[in-house]
Amino acid sequence: MVNPVTVNPSSAARRLSVGASDWLWVVTGIMGVSALMVLMWSKLQPHGSRAFHHMATAILTVSTIAYFAMASNLGQTSVRTEFRSGPTRSIFYVRYIQWFINAPLILLMLLLTTGLTLSDIFLTLFMILVTVVAGLVGALTPTSYKWGFYVFGNLTLLYVFFTLIFSGGPGSRLLSHKTLFGRGAGYTIFIWMLYPICWAFSEGANVLTVDHEMIFYGILDLFAGPLFLFMYLAVLRSIDYDSFGLQSGKASDYVGVRPSEKSRPPESIIAA
Repeated sequence: MVNPVTVNPSSAARRLSVGASDWLWVVTGIMGVSALMVLMWSKLQPHGSRAFHHMATAILTVSTIAYFAMASNLGQTSVRTEFRSGPTRSIFYVRYIQWFINAPLILLMLLLTTGLTLSDIFLTLFMILVTVVAGLVGALTPTSYKWGFYVFGNLTLLYVFFTLIFSGGPGSRLLSHKTLFGRGAGYTIFIWMLYPICWAFSEGANVLTVDHEMIFYGILDLFAGPLFLFMYLAVLRSIDYDSFGLQSGKASDYVGVRPSEKSRPPESIIAA
């Protein structure tokens, strides 16, 4: 069987090897199987209690497609490196597309268990999007100006961490919510702190090879994706779903509800 690295060659001097492609296929399989498992798990949940499972399914589906592309040596471009341990390097922009979709969904899964306002949640999701875009633009910049985007990305990421630490936890309405949020937020902060480190040594300083970059990011994505999601959904089983106050927004859900109750500000902002 012809390896995808040969079928879809890269013109970069520092590029994906056959061995790293095999590793990416393994990650693709784990992501795909995990997506199917969570999807089947969601079907076992009663209607109106599938929001978190559906978001997890979306995250894992996107990761599966992204890793399929990277394992096939697609979704990448050659960029001139600032530090010359190779004149050009393969930058996999498809990875940033994955993060652009998945990072806000992971945050949303966490923030829905808190009492944060819509505006606070919106700004937090916006900041993580800026982090991802800044990382992509920095990776595609061949000069030292890439480090300016790196700083911007880290500053917006710090805002996200600040919200999770100082706003999300105290905003949780119930003790069970605080426990769920605290564990999930702490775990997410620890894993996400490692992404800028990997970026600095790979797309940034060009110290790590593309193969090492794939191993590093792959492990992080497995911990931030399937492992986190399965643990998070497992803990949700012990919490009354109705306590989150999630509302479907369907008109039929308000049949028989008094106008005064219908106009009451909802405690949550997303459909279940």
